[in-house]
Amino acid sequence: MNDTHLHLEEHLKSSDMLTDIVIGMSDGLTVPFALAAGLSGAVNGNVNLIWIAGIAEIAAGSIAMGLGGFLAGKTEQDHYASELKNEYWELKHKREVEIEEVRKVFLEWGLSASTAEEATQEIIKDDKRWVEFMMKHELGLEEPDPKRARKSAFNIGTSYIAGGLVPLTPYFFVTDAIEGLKISAAITLICLYIFGFFKSKMTGVNPWWGGVKVMMTGAIAAAAAFSIAKLIQG
Repeated sequence: MNDTHLHLEEHLKSSDMLTDIVIGMSDGLTVPFALAAGLSGAVNGNVNLIWIAGIAEIAAGSIAMGLGGFLAGKTEQDHYASELKNEYWELKHKREVEIEEVRKVFLEWGLSASTAEEATQEIIKDDKRWVEFMMKHELGLEEPDPKRARKSAFNIGTSYIAGGLVPLTPYFFVTDAIEGLKISAAITLICLYIFGFFKSKMTGVNPWWGGVKVMMTGAIAAAAAFSIAKLIQG
């Protein structure tokens, strides 16, 4: 295995992990924050209910998010396996069509007709190599990590827990819900901005504006939950 392949493989694994962390952390920071804010507006100062409900939500949310990540990973694996099976069937029953598709790929890359023909004949000498070529260059599919589903479930679930503990932690150290909300809001909004900044930087979006958007999303969700709780209570 050459260095280029190793570099690509490590890059893809890192990208998958970052995607999982972003998914888990994003919801982990926002949902428990909104829940805590809503309860702060309804419990008349009692913080015990807030952190009990908060812990329950984080546990349920991390399980649900982790399960979602697991199912997404399994779906990706099943899709790849299904397409792989189809490609082998087509090699056996539509061989000439598949040869023409290989030739077409090389021609689209800009190779001359003679060079494309040589490359095509080289590829089709080995069925396994041929199928791998078609999976990647015709269908645009990379073979998924067989452990991807489990890794995704773990990464998303733990990221959700880590994110959820940020807005909830201040309530362990205060006796008044509104006081806890003030501290929670200050810490969580800062964390949301930092999270949004680096998330946007990774995706090529303006990081300063990206941080503001993520922070405002969390602030609006929490404000809405608090206001609705107050209206219902009133």
